[in-house]
Amino acid sequence: MAGFDLQNIKQKYSVIGNCEALNRALEIAMKIAPVDLTVLITGENGAGKEVFPRIIHDNSLRKHKRYLAVNCGAIPEGTIDSELFGHEKGAFTGAVEQREGYFAAANGGTLFLDEVGELPLATQARLLRVLETGEYIRVGSSEVRKTDVRIVAATNVNLEQAIHDGKFREDLYYRLNTIAIHVPPLRERGRDSVMLFKKFALDMSEKYRMPAVRLTPQAEEWLSDYAWPGNVRQLKNLAESLSVTADTREITPEILQTYLPKNSAHSLPAIVGRDETDGGFKNEREILYQILFDLRRDVSELKKIVHGQNAVAHHSVDGGDHAAEHGNVTFLNRNGRKPQITPAKDELPIWEAEEVTEVLNEPAQESPVAATATTAAPPSLEQLERDLIRQALRSCHGRRKAAAEQLGISERTLYRKIKEYGLEDEA
Repeated sequence: MAGFDLQNIKQKYSVIGNCEALNRALEIAMKIAPVDLTVLITGENGAGKEVFPRIIHDNSLRKHKRYLAVNCGAIPEGTIDSELFGHEKGAFTGAVEQREGYFAAANGGTLFLDEVGELPLATQARLLRVLETGEYIRVGSSEVRKTDVRIVAATNVNLEQAIHDGKFREDLYYRLNTIAIHVPPLRERGRDSVMLFKKFALDMSEKYRMPAVRLTPQAEEWLSDYAWPGNVRQLKNLAESLSVTADTREITPEILQTYLPKNSAHSLPAIVGRDETDGGFKNEREILYQILFDLRRDVSELKKIVHGQNAVAHHSVDGGDHAAEHGNVTFLNRNGRKPQITPAKDELPIWEAEEVTEVLNEPAQESPVAATATTAAPPSLEQLERDLIRQALRSCHGRRKAAAEQLGISERTLYRKIKEYGLEDEA
């Protein structure tokens, strides 16, 4: 990385983590900072997108000019044009004086448009004009004005889907997406969640002069595997809450679970990489439901097989001159004759012959196999999870890394599940 030290950048802007995707995003931000190109930053809410525009501005040729950050989603639709481009006195009710907009205020500097995906379509057309020509018109004015600003936009919206739904202009998307930076969510950053937790806990300790909370090794592992729907923001709230309200300074997984929403889906193995059009599943719950439906279908098929064997046995007892009948239906052979069914035990496979013999020696009744299959309780979620893991280990010949990739979980989680379910002999 020529020209800059990534570690110094992290320290300067309080960026915590060693995730490869995060490092790549920082590298791109530093490389494109000196070049006046429009940048689009994507990522989930709470992932830390707001730090990247600051890094880009501070390391650009505009660093001595003004930097403005605007949350487009927080401005009412009726006033957003006035906020961005300004208005003339008397342009609308309440416009008691002339006002310059953010584009005029940030002239020569950098304008960060957060939540750009929330802009109305009319405002999107105005923004496209500014990006292409640097010209804009105040609300209520006919005078064309010029501005020289660098636009850095950010959004958590899938803009490609928004284009498909008619909520975002395709030409504006390609104009904003000159340089793309994706900020990874916290669930994809592995051990970064532990480092961030320690940083937030230490900050609380220094600020309020209290002992810092500590994570046990099991808690660190649990923290790394959690899904974090609220990303870094949720983790910070957790660390601050534990620092103030926890009865002990040593935090275990049990304590963590009491402070987080009830969500066990993050600890279950998942089958990934399937296309929904090819019968794939969206989540683990749908997988388990499908397994239950498959078991029910297998039980029904087994019941039909047993009933069919009972019918064959009883027809065999009646002799060869009787027609093979099932219910009110009589089955005929190709010659139009009724088939001759004889109890030729030697012509049957061993297992079939034994079953037919048992049926012949017993009165006609429902098979115990069928009765057991229909009355058996459905397997629990733990049993289904254990079976999934066991099947993956067997198909991968005990290779845990390959089994973890097949299940779509981390090796750490797989090791824990193997120990929990006593599957060491399978691996």
